[in-house]
Amino acid sequence: MISSTHPRGSVGATPASAGMSPASDERHRFFLVRHGETDWNVAGRLQGRRDVPLNALGRIQAGSVGRVLHQLAGPPEELAFISSPLVRATETMRILRTSLDLPAHDFSTDIRFAELSFGRWEGQTWPELRRRDFDAVRKRDRDPWRFVPPEGESYVDLSRRVTSAISELPGDAVIVTHGGVIRAALHVLAGMPAEEAAVLPVRQGAVYVVSGGRFDVAD
Repeated sequence: MISSTHPRGSVGATPASAGMSPASDERHRFFLVRHGETDWNVAGRLQGRRDVPLNALGRIQAGSVGRVLHQLAGPPEELAFISSPLVRATETMRILRTSLDLPAHDFSTDIRFAELSFGRWEGQTWPELRRRDFDAVRKRDRDPWRFVPPEGESYVDLSRRVTSAISELPGDAVIVTHGGVIRAALHVLAGMPAEEAAVLPVRQGAVYVVSGGRFDVAD
């Protein structure tokens, strides 16, 4: 099922980052997949760069995404497959490729598609952080796009590396990555305003199809 979930004001928008080539945005389709569920997702813990494996539901979601891609993307042999190197993403990629009858391990990884770093906040929940670091969390609430967690990075930083990685892709691509990266990509490629992208819920078990300055969500 394809849902019409274009961000407000972004339908037909041009890329939001000057570093992105408009030609690559117009010609190519990007199939963005958030990794399947983990136990840390269930607990509400900030994962960031921590290596947390999929749970049972996450593995089911990864297989479901493969079936959705089969309907959306055409011959899978014509697609590039790139993953974040974090284990929850590579495990998702192996499962979805298996569901497409492709060799499980025949894909590339790119550290630029790794999740937003939360630095010293990783492993904690938002309620815990509000008790321990209330002033910093309030500061983030006011400007989540530009806020830099202690020893972490902002969405501004993340957008730069995502822009660099996507601009190097030669054609249509399946990218298995993380919620923060998808938010940045929708800002860069579909013109979603930063303040909306920063708080966008990104679904697991779905495919975000981005092309021509627009996006749809399919599951």
